Amino acid sequence: MKKVAIYCRVSTSEQTVENQKRDLQRYCEARKWEIVQTFEDVGVSGAQHDRPALAELMAQAAKRKFNAVLVWKFDRFARSTNHLLEALQVFKELGIEFVSLSEGIDTSTAAGKMLFTIVGSFAEFERSLIQERVVAGIRRAQAEGTHCGRPRKGFDVGKALELHKAGHSLRSIAKTVGASYATVYRTLVGVQGVSKGMATA
Repeated sequence: MKKVAIYCRVSTSEQTVENQKRDLQRYCEARKWEIVQTFEDVGVSGAQHDRPALAELMAQAAKRKFNAVLVWKFDRFARSTNHLLEALQVFKELGIEFVSLSEGIDTSTAAGKMLFTIVGSFAEFERSLIQERVVAGIRRAQAEGTHCGRPRKGFDVGKALELHKAGHSLRSIAKTVGASYATVYRTLVGVQGVSKGMATA
């Protein structure tokens, strides 16, 4: 007999998981599957990373307390396609099947395995498109003179000027104002009255 863990989730405390549980329990009864444990996240957004019941389910899965996970619908379980694929990969390595009642998906079947492969391919394609758009955006911004990457740390330019006029080295000034040597150098060179010859280490 297949040992099953049921996972249910609703987004608000005003909602109930009872309808999901009823449908999933009937599904198990019809197939003579044993429900080992039911995990419920009530009042928890699907986009939320920290879901206590889901975390407990994954912990119990690692201990192989059941050999199948049954959910009412994909979006009740996973917050994104990538999250779903990551969980399915974990289940696959543990020898645990995944069944989604509403979508009619069962990874123990050939059709279910094929869907897993297709969804994974689309997710990879989506990641590639996003990466290409990010790279293109950075190049466009750089061509327009926009600084990209980590933001340059600001510092008290007035204080840096005073220290420089007092004869302090740029490395000493950088340490005092909490900025990098390169940032202090670029700034002081750009300020009127400080030449490259004066802005020495």
